[in-house]
Formats: sequence, C-alpha cells, structure tokens
Amino acid sequence: MSCTVINYCCSAGRGKTWPFLPPCICDMTCVNVCIDANLAGFLSNVLLLMRLSLTGRNATPPPTKFKMREWWIHVGLICIPLVAVYLHIPPPQLSTALQKWHGAGKVFHFRGFKIFYRDSLGALGSSDVIILLHGFPTSSYDWSKIWDPLTQRFHRVIALDFLGFGFSDKPRPHKYSIFEQASVVEALVAHLGLSNQRVNLVSHDYGDTVALELLYRSDQNRTGRLTLNSLCLSNGGLFPETHHPRLLQMLLKDSSFLAPILTRLTNFVIFQKGIGEVFGPYTQPTDAEFWDMWTGLRYNDGNLVLDSILQYINQRLKHRERWVGALTSTYVPLHMIYGPLDPVNPHPQFIRLYQKLVQRSTVTILDEHISHYPQLEDPTGFLNAYFNFIHSF
Repeated sequence: MSCTVINYCCSAGRGKTWPFLPPCICDMTCVNVCIDANLAGFLSNVLLLMRLSLTGRNATPPPTKFKMREWWIHVGLICIPLVAVYLHIPPPQLSTALQKWHGAGKVFHFRGFKIFYRDSLGALGSSDVIILLHGFPTSSYDWSKIWDPLTQRFHRVIALDFLGFGFSDKPRPHKYSIFEQASVVEALVAHLGLSNQRVNLVSHDYGDTVALELLYRSDQNRTGRLTLNSLCLSNGGLFPETHHPRLLQMLLKDSSFLAPILTRLTNFVIFQKGIGEVFGPYTQPTDAEFWDMWTGLRYNDGNLVLDSILQYINQRLKHRERWVGALTSTYVPLHMIYGPLDPVNPHPQFIRLYQKLVQRSTVTILDEHISHYPQLEDPTGFLNAYFNFIHSF
C-alpha cells in the first residue's frame, strides 16, 4: 500500500501548533502521520474545496441569509480532514523503561497468537513459583514496582500479558473471554514445564476473575495443568452486585453502535482522566507512568479491542455462581489485599461482602488513601501484606 507521510511540528517556534491533536502528541517535537495515498488525495481535494468556499471565485459577498449555512459548511469541511488525520496517528514510541521491560521478556504461541511473558529466576534455595495476573486495561508492567523484591523471595517470578493486552497479540475481530485467558495461563505453565509444580497466584482486577476460573479448574481437576499453592487477590470486581464499572466501560461493553467509534476516538487525555480517577489523590501516577500505561494500551492497536475485552463484565454476571462458588468452597489458602478508596469496588460494601462470603480468607486493608491499583500506589504495603500471608502457612 502506498503511503503519504505528513509531518507536524508542534513545539514552540517550529511550525504550526495543531489544536485538534491531543496534548500528548503536541508535547513531542514532531509527529509523522502515515496515511493511505487515497486518503491523502481525498484530504487534498477537501482542503481545496475549503479554500474555494472560504475565498470564493469572486469578491462578491454572499447574501446574509446564507452566512450561517456557510459557517456550518466551513466547520464540517475543517472537521473531516482533521478527524481523518487524527485517526491515523501512529502509536507512541516505547519509553526506555518499557523497552527494558519488553527486552527482558519472551514470547510463546497460544493457538497461533503470540503471548508476551516475563520469567525471572530469583532466590537460591527456594523452589517457590509465583505467577502474576494483571488487570484491565493495562499489562504485566503493573507489577514492575514489586518485581525485584519478589525475585528475592521466590525461585521464579512469572508474569504475562493476557491476549489483547500489553505486548501480546490483539486480534480483531475476536471473542475475548475469561475462559480463554485462563487457558492462556495454563498453556504458559505447560510451556515452562511447571505443570507438576505448585504455584502461587497473585492477581489484580481483571486478573482476579481469571484466577477464579483457574481456581475452579484446579479444585475440580478439570484440566490438571495448574496446581495452586495459594491465591492472593486485589481490588477485583469479584461480585457483580458491588462492582461499579466506569461510564466509558459501560458504553463500550453495551453499545455495538458506539463502540467502534469510541475505541478509535479514545485518546491520551481521555485515558489519563479515566485511569487517574481510580488512583488515590496522593498516589497519582507520574506523567511518565501515565504515558507508559497508554503506550501499552496502544501497542498493536489495543484501543480497538477494548469493547471486545470488556465483555468480561457481562461474563462475571453470567458465571457468578461458578466463580464465586469456587472462591467460597476452596481450601486453597486465600488472601485479599484491598485499597479502600477504590471507586470500582467501593468500601465498605465490597470488603464486607467478601468477608461474609469468603470466611476462610484473610484480608489486608491498606491505608485509606490507597485506591484501585494497590501494587502501584503502595508497593511496600502490598509486599508486606503479601509476605505476611505467604509466611502464615
């Protein structure tokens, strides 16, 4: 396919500033927008029409009654090429930190798809294995702040990007499901030769539900690929009745008409606002951390599969008995690390229901200013809670 590259220089003193681009783009020195040659020709024609409509072929001013109509025409003509260009902005470049994380990882194949994972050898003299399951809409990089301390305690520390997340493949169209993600984890365990090894699971958010499906399979001996030694959950929407998805999530999961539009129009500003709302006021990510989360999402056009992945919210409701039943009936050691300022799983409704239904589980409630991402907002508190749990059995 032939391609036309348009260069926009946004920094002060270098070319024009393009206000239709999101601030994350205008913070860069230059952006190369690669568009199809046919689209480039279309934009050129539209811009020519704009020029003719604005200047006219003669100097005779239009009648007053047509001025308002022409104003709307001008706005429409301006919006068409700008939106078209915006939708073809390439994903951002990986930061140094993300490059390092990516470079330390590997890939295995699951049903023809590439799945990214990290596998670090850690403490000598220990045979313990820990597998980390991340949340929505981020990636295994969520565990970066506690990675090194975990390698000092466990023999192997493993994390993966679920299908549709992070550095893994993001096929579309595709029917993403919790069941498939659980099978991805089992396939990774088999790939690493750990099928007969008792493993410790630590999960967060979306990963909590994947962990419950793995717990169900393990307890029911449905697949035999994963034997759980312990399970630690954190701030996941385990119970549909206490789970409060964000507005954009609700629109994406329920609106077949709007979803393709919203996924393409979602930009860094919208993403930053949404993610920022589920962090505490004193534990907000830095600009670089926000950018890394956004980069992981945009990698392989991940924004375009958000609506498909978000069907997990409906799956939680449909399969509540299966997953909550596994949680309430298991004899696997359980622990919950909970950030109480979480607007998605609010305090005290969520934790009260958890303690009522899951009486075999121990619970750590972190400081009152910790919200939905405890491993990022309070890594020390998270680690202390987890190590106390591991050492208790």
